[in-house]
Amino acid sequence: MLALPPLLSTRWLIIGLSAFLAKQLVGDFLLQNQWMAFGKERTKGWIAPLLAHAGIHAALTTITFALLAPSLAWLGVIDFFVHCAIDRAKGLIGRRFGLTPENSHFWWLLGFDQVLHHATHAAFVVILAAYYSAPELS
Repeated sequence: MLALPPLLSTRWLIIGLSAFLAKQLVGDFLLQNQWMAFGKERTKGWIAPLLAHAGIHAALTTITFALLAPSLAWLGVIDFFVHCAIDRAKGLIGRRFGLTPENSHFWWLLGFDQVLHHATHAAFVVILAAYYSAPELS
């Protein structure tokens, strides 16, 4: 069972939070092109755009950990699968209810999607801070 140290490094919480906020901005908005954004929402042909988009997130997470805590870079693989699941669920729910940008529920769903991505990153930030707060690293 994973045990957290009694105290987490504030420095690493701030570094991790900053890094993963930037990662989400880059991955979900700056590097996601129209093919990915609309393609992953389609009924058919959604797999390649979704995998490309989640692959960008996985790569960014891997790079982030490779720079900050190389032994945790494997978490990029976890991010790939979690990101795929969140975005696929968003696409299915949006299509099921016919949500479009003209509908307020579309924006609620997008907001919930972003909250889930940030919750994933919060877990990564805690893991990073715990890694640098472990007594044997002090």
